Amino acid sequence: MRIGVVSDTHGDIYMLKKVIAAAGKVDLWLHAGDYCQDAWRLKELTGLPITVVAGNCDRTKAVPPDEYVEIGDTLIWLTHGHNYDVKHGVEHLRMWAEEYEADVVVYGHSHTPYNDWHEGVLIFNPGSPASPRGGSQPSFGILEFAENGNNIAGYIVEI
Repeated sequence: MRIGVVSDTHGDIYMLKKVIAAAGKVDLWLHAGDYCQDAWRLKELTGLPITVVAGNCDRTKAVPPDEYVEIGDTLIWLTHGHNYDVKHGVEHLRMWAEEYEADVVVYGHSHTPYNDWHEGVLIFNPGSPASPRGGSQPSFGILEFAENGNNIAGYIVEI
């Protein structure tokens, strides 16, 4: 299974279309907030299922700030990250992932890609296709599960 991951699109539909083209075949999408309405456009353009959370720029109560997606025995915690001080590191995410028993944390907010394991938890930020920061390029992510559904790898894709 391949999951497309995007965050911080900030209304840039041109870049969202570039993400879709670069992603190739994916089975579903995760949108980690900031312009969560772009997630509905992503769903419309791809016809694929999408899970979305609200970011700090999303002024809506219709979309939750955190979601959980189960793939086989793997629990993915999707959050924007602004409530977890992610601009100063991922330690709060790792701590809460342990509390929530999440195997993977997907977040955004910093606009900077991140893909690393911490004490058995994959912490993954796809960066931003619309407004990258920290010297990064426009990007999105792919989470790829092995056929058994248990092994997972994260990839940052620059566009």
